Amino acid sequence: MREWRGVRALCVATQPDIVHTHGYRSDVIGALAASSLNIPKVTTVHGFTGGGIKNRANEWIQVRAFRKFDAVVPVSGAMVGRLRKAGVRESIIHSIPNAVDPRGVIAPRDQARRRFGLADEEFAIGWVGRMSSEKGLDTLVQALRLVTKPVKAVFVGDGPRRGSLENLAASLGMGSLIQWPGMVRDAASLFRAFDVFVLSSHTEGIPIVLLEAMRAGVPIVATRVGGVPEMLDEKEALLVASDQPDALAAAIDAVRAHGDAAKGRARAARERLERDFAVESWVESYDAIYRSVLANRTRKQ
Repeated sequence: MREWRGVRALCVATQPDIVHTHGYRSDVIGALAASSLNIPKVTTVHGFTGGGIKNRANEWIQVRAFRKFDAVVPVSGAMVGRLRKAGVRESIIHSIPNAVDPRGVIAPRDQARRRFGLADEEFAIGWVGRMSSEKGLDTLVQALRLVTKPVKAVFVGDGPRRGSLENLAASLGMGSLIQWPGMVRDAASLFRAFDVFVLSSHTEGIPIVLLEAMRAGVPIVATRVGGVPEMLDEKEALLVASDQPDALAAAIDAVRAHGDAAKGRARAARERLERDFAVESWVESYDAIYRSVLANRTRKQ
């Protein structure tokens, strides 16, 4: 109730034309506040993580709330079917993939590697994200045992599973191979430190972290989940099934063994980013949704 009152007071003070929410908490609390003032509502649906009973219940409430929105924007086509089955009206669903600005600052490889203390000759695996169950970092930790040649891994981020992941790495004898730098403010600019970027998730929408790896021109190994196959195909990355350490390790080995092919895929992924995930078209798409929502509200009044 305190959050609802706070959001409602902010809406009264600022008189927004539209309230745009992200995530199950704001989709419920923010939407209720906006509805109490008859303000149009737009939400971006970034994905569903499942997990425990509490989280699944929250997501069920979230999807039910979508029915009262003026526009619902899933970031991947894979999510559209779930929204339809949940009773969200086709007329308010607008799929728009995430985007990043390809002109963002990217540190040179040698500078980025110094930030992580990586030697020139070390083959470095990069992972960036929230250390929670759905991100599947435990699968990557297990895969490190199966990689055929020595590697260094840099796991950037933090989250509720970090402690258990560090314990898992230690129990498998992998502790000395992994750096845990925690939250790194400018992580997206440092991706060229890595010889391969790995996404090990069990579920995803259109992950920004993959777009950042595509922008940096780093070879990618990713699990074939959620919207990932909509972003990349086998000409642009190596895609494997989730929760399979042996497949993840084999793909990492392939990047190392066939460097020219890996670099070719990375170049193709960068071209795909510029073609399909440009920030300019993303802005235009959202602008069109906002204008349509406001026009529909005007016609109904």
